[in-house]
Amino acid sequence: MNQILFCFQMVFSKWIYVLIAGSIASIFWILFNIFDQLLFFSPIVIFYLPPDAVVGFILTNLTSILLGIVLSMNAYVLRHSKLKLSMASFLSGSSLSVLSSTCASCSSLGFLLVSTFGGVGIAASTLLSNYQIPLRIVSIALLIWALYSISNKLTRSCIINGHKALK
Repeated sequence: MNQILFCFQMVFSKWIYVLIAGSIASIFWILFNIFDQLLFFSPIVIFYLPPDAVVGFILTNLTSILLGIVLSMNAYVLRHSKLKLSMASFLSGSSLSVLSSTCASCSSLGFLLVSTFGGVGIAASTLLSNYQIPLRIVSIALLIWALYSISNKLTRSCIINGHKALK
């Protein structure tokens, strides 16, 4: 836990990474709430949270915050480190969280899947709508794993650089 806190302090001590994390989290919060049909922009801006959507709303809030943090930390590592990042740390929970947070049967995504892929689209739409909450939990777990992975890479690079500096 101290390792993650150290990485947070190192990355988010610079205001640009706080800005990146905040803007990514805000963008994905808006997108997730539009996909879940909780946020409307026409004819006026309206946010409506029905009682049966509270769990999904909490999970999408966690997902958007974790996406902002992980992508901001990845940007820090890309800019300040010579470590090689695997694509798993970039796409681990990010793509799954976007897919799982879209209610495929509720939005135009379901129509797009069905019209584009036919029977496979119907199966994908059904899978996304039936297992939406478990998929969101899996995406949060993958984002936490990505956060842990990127903090390991950051602290290992600091230990290696500190060891080289002592010699």
